[in-house]
Amino acid sequence: MSTPTRAQQDDGAAAPFVLTRRRINLIFTALVAGMLMSSLDQTIVSTAMPTIVGDLGGVSHMAWVTTAYLLASTLVMPVYGKFGDLFGRKNLFLFAIALFTASSVVAALSPTFEVFVASRFVQGLGGGGLMILAQAIIADVVPARERGKYMGPMGAIFGLSAVAGPLVGGYFTDHAAFGWQWCFWINVPVGLLALALGVFALELPKKRNSAKLDVAGVVLLSAATTSLVFFADEGGSRGWTDGLTLAWLAALLVSAVGFVLVERRATEPIMPLSLFRTRMFVLPTALGLVIGLGMFSAIGFMPTFLQMASGTSAADSGLLMLPIMGGLMLTAIGSGIAITRTGRYKAYPVAGTALVGLTMLWMTTLTGGTSLVTIEVMLFLLGAGLGLVMQVVVLVAQNAVPPSQLGAATATNNYFREVGATLGVAVFGTVFTSRLATGLTEALTANGPQAAAAGITSPDTLVPAAVQAAGEPLRGAIVSAYADALAPVFGYLLPFFVIGLVLAVLFRTVPLSDVAGMVARGEAVYEDGTATRGEAGATPLGAGAAASAARAADDALPGQRHERAEEPAPRT
Repeated sequence: MSTPTRAQQDDGAAAPFVLTRRRINLIFTALVAGMLMSSLDQTIVSTAMPTIVGDLGGVSHMAWVTTAYLLASTLVMPVYGKFGDLFGRKNLFLFAIALFTASSVVAALSPTFEVFVASRFVQGLGGGGLMILAQAIIADVVPARERGKYMGPMGAIFGLSAVAGPLVGGYFTDHAAFGWQWCFWINVPVGLLALALGVFALELPKKRNSAKLDVAGVVLLSAATTSLVFFADEGGSRGWTDGLTLAWLAALLVSAVGFVLVERRATEPIMPLSLFRTRMFVLPTALGLVIGLGMFSAIGFMPTFLQMASGTSAADSGLLMLPIMGGLMLTAIGSGIAITRTGRYKAYPVAGTALVGLTMLWMTTLTGGTSLVTIEVMLFLLGAGLGLVMQVVVLVAQNAVPPSQLGAATATNNYFREVGATLGVAVFGTVFTSRLATGLTEALTANGPQAAAAGITSPDTLVPAAVQAAGEPLRGAIVSAYADALAPVFGYLLPFFVIGLVLAVLFRTVPLSDVAGMVARGEAVYEDGTATRGEAGATPLGAGAAASAARAADDALPGQRHERAEEPAPRT
C-alpha cells in the first residue's frame, strides 16, 4: 500500500486503498441493490394507490402520494451530490438506505392518510440520495472509459422498475394474503440486505472537510424546487392562469434568481455555476431534461389507454408495458458495452433521440382501432431509443468535470431530468385530460341508452371492466376517445425531441477518462499487475501519478480536461 500523498495529508483524506476488480464488483452489487429498492418504490404504488387512499380516507388528495415523493427526492439530489464531494459518499449512502427502509415501515403501518403522505416524503429524502450517490460512486471507482458497461445495467433498472413495480403492487393489492402494505414491507428485507452490503462491501475513503456549507443555496434551491413542483401540480389541476398557479410561478422566479446570486458568491456552492460554462456538461444535461420531459409523459399516459383498449385490470395491463422494458434493457446494456470497447459515445444519443422522435411521430397515428401488436412494437422502439440515451448523458456529463465535482455534476444532471419530468407530466397531462373529458362526454352522449344500461353515467365512473362489458359501439367510442386524446400529446412532444436531436448532434467526441475519480483525486490506487481499467495489460497508477492527475484535472478550466482531441484517448 502506498503512503498518503502530501495533498491527502493536507485535506485530511484517508490513505489510498487498492481498487481491485473484486472490490469494484462488490461495490456495484451494493449500489444496484439500493437503486433497485428506490426505483421500484416510485412505481409500485401506482396500481395500489386506489386501494391505499380508499383505506386511509384520502381519495380527494390522492395526488399527494406521488407529489410528496417527487418533491422530496428532487429536493435532496443536489444536497447529496455536493455533500458527497465534500464529506465522502459511503456514510451518506448508508444513511439514505436506512432512511428509506425505516420510512417504508412507517408507510406500511400508517394509521391515517396524513402519516402515510409524511412517510412517502421521508422515503423520497432517502430515495433521491440512493439514485445520485450510486451513479457518483460508480464514477469514483470506475474510469469513464469503462463506466458504460456498469451504467448500462443501472439504466436498465429504471426500465425494469417501470414495469415490475405496477405488477408487484397489483399482485400484493389483489391478494388478500398480502394487502397493499406489502408494497412497503418488501422494502425491509431488501433494505437490510442493501445496508449489509453497503457496510461490508462499500469500501470508500472517509473525508473530513471544514468548508463552509452553502446553507443559503440549499434553502433557495429547495424553495425553487418546491415552487416548481407546486406550479406544475396546480397548473395541471387548476389551470395555468389561476391565481394560485401564478403565485407559485412568481415564487419560482424569485427563488431561482436569488439562488443564482447566492451561488455566484458561495465558497462551496451546492450547484456550482462553473458547471454551466462547460459545453460537454451543458449539452447532455439539457438533453436529459428533454428526455425526462418526453419519456415520463409518454410512459405515464400509455397504461391508462392500454387498460381501456385491452379490458385488462390495472395490474395485468402492466404486462403490456413489457416491450418498453425489453427495448430499454437491450440498448442500455448493449450501448454501455459498446462504449467501453470503443470509447465512442456520440452516435448513441443521436440515434436514441432520433428513434424516440420517430416513434413519437408514429404514435400520433394511434386510433381506437390500432392493434395491440402495433402498439407493442411502438413501445419496444420507444424503450430502445430511451436506452441509448439515458445513461450516456450522465456518463458524458461526469466525464466533462473535474474529479472533485463528480457528485455535484451527477446530481445536477439528474435534477434537470426530474425538472423535465415534472413539467412534462403536468403540462401534457393537462392537454390529455382536457381532450379526454371532451371525447368521453361526446361518446357517452352519442350512446346514452347503452351507457345507462352498462351503469356508465359519467366519465368519472369509467372502469376497464365496465367498458368491455358495454360492448359495441360504446366500447369502440370510448377507446377512440382515449386514443384521440393521447395521439396529439405525442405530436406536441415532437418539437422537444427535435431540440434534443440538435443537442445530441452538437456533442463533441472527446476521449473518455482512463482514470477513476478516486484515483484522480489521490484517494486510491490500482492493484499492481491487475487490469482494473479495461482489458488485461492496463498499467496501474501509483499514488504519485494519481495525485498528479488530480492536480492537473483540478487546475484545468472546466471543459478543457478532455477536449484536446477528437479520437479516443490511448490506453495507458
